[in-house]
Amino acid sequence: MPNPTGRRRDFLFAAFAFSVAMVGTTLPTPLYVLYQQQLGFGPTWLTLIFSIYAAGVIAALLLVGSWSDQLGRRPLLAAGMLMGAISAVIFLYAGSIPALLVGRLFSGFSAGIMTGAATVAVIEAAPAAWRQHATLMATAANMLGLGLGPLLAGFTSQYLPWPLHLVFWLHLGLLALALLAVAALSETAPRPARPRLRIQRPAVPKAVRPWFIPASIGGLAGFSVAGVFTSLVPSILGQVIGVHSALLIGALIGLFFLASVLGQAALKWLPAARHMALGCSGLCLGMLALGLAIGWAQLWLLLAAALLAGAGQGMVFRAGMAAVAQASPAQEKAAITSALFVVLYVCMSLPVIALGLCIPLFGLRPTGEAFSAVVAVVALLALASMKRAERRQQGLSAAG
Repeated sequence: MPNPTGRRRDFLFAAFAFSVAMVGTTLPTPLYVLYQQQLGFGPTWLTLIFSIYAAGVIAALLLVGSWSDQLGRRPLLAAGMLMGAISAVIFLYAGSIPALLVGRLFSGFSAGIMTGAATVAVIEAAPAAWRQHATLMATAANMLGLGLGPLLAGFTSQYLPWPLHLVFWLHLGLLALALLAVAALSETAPRPARPRLRIQRPAVPKAVRPWFIPASIGGLAGFSVAGVFTSLVPSILGQVIGVHSALLIGALIGLFFLASVLGQAALKWLPAARHMALGCSGLCLGMLALGLAIGWAQLWLLLAAALLAGAGQGMVFRAGMAAVAQASPAQEKAAITSALFVVLYVCMSLPVIALGLCIPLFGLRPTGEAFSAVVAVVALLALASMKRAERRQQGLSAAG
C-alpha cells in the first residue's frame, strides 16, 4: 500500500493520464471546417463521423469495460492511450473521408477504454483526505480533457503552422508523458487468480439499480445536451452568425466543458436534494439560449448557452456518477461504471444522428431551434422521472 505521498502522486498521475486521453477525443472538432473545405463533404458525413466515434466508445465499453476489474487498472489505461496514439497517427495522414472515419473509430476505442478504467482508477487512488472529492476529480479530469481538446486544436490550427497536423504531434507527445505516468502508478485493483475476460452485458446488480436508474435518466438529459451543443456550434457560428474562427469554435466547446466542471464543483455548496433540479434547470435554460442564439444570430446567447448548459450537464453528471460509484461493489466498479457510460454515450449520439439527417431536409435554423426545444423538454422529463425515483426509494427505505 503506497504511503500518503505516493497516493497523492498516483492520484495526480491517474488524473493527468485520464485528461490527456480525453483531449484526443475532441481534438478534431474545430478542424472539421478545414476537412470539409479540403474534402468537400456536408453535414451528413459529419454525423457519420460522430456516429462512428460513439460506436467505438460503446463497443469498447461493452467489450473490455469490465477487464480492468480482472487485469488491473494500469494495463487498461495503457491500452486506452495506445488507441489514442493510433488515432492521432491516422489523423496525421488522413486525406479522405474513410481515413477520418477510421481515426474517429480508434478515438472512440480510446475513450471507451479510458472512461471505465480511468474513472475508477482516479477514485481508488485518492488519498484518504481527498476521498470525499475523488468523484469530482475523476469527472473533472474527464471534462477538462474534453474541453481542452477543441481549444488546443482551435488555437494551433488558426495561429500556428500545419493546421491539420501540428496538434496531433503535440497530442502524441502528451500521450508519451501520460504513459510514463501510468507506468509509475501503483495498482489499485485486486487481480483474481484466474481472470475471466468476457464481453460485458450491460447488467447492473439489483442493489445498485436504485442509484443507477436515476443516474441514467439524468444522463439522458445531460449528454443529449452535450451532443446537440457540441455538434451544432461550428455550423451556428459559420452559417448563422457568420463567424469563421477555429479558435472561437474550440473556445465555445471548451467553455461548455469548463462550465461542466464548475457545475460539478458547485454541488459541494448546494443541498443534495436540489442537485438534480438545479442541473436540469441549467440544461433547460441553456437550450433556450441556444434556440434564441440560432433564431436571433447572437454570439452572446451562444456564450450563455455554453455556460448554462455546461453547468447543468456537470451537475447531473456528477450527482449520478457519485451515487453509482458509492453503491458499486469494489470488484464490479469498472463494469458498472462502463455500463453507465454505455447509456450516456447512446444518449449523446442519438440526437446528433437525428440532427445530421434533419439538417439537409429542413435547414440548420429550424432544425437547431426544434432540437433545442426537444432536448429542453427531455431535461424536464428527466427531472420529473428523477423526483419520482427518489420518492420511490425513500418509500422503500422507510418501509424497510
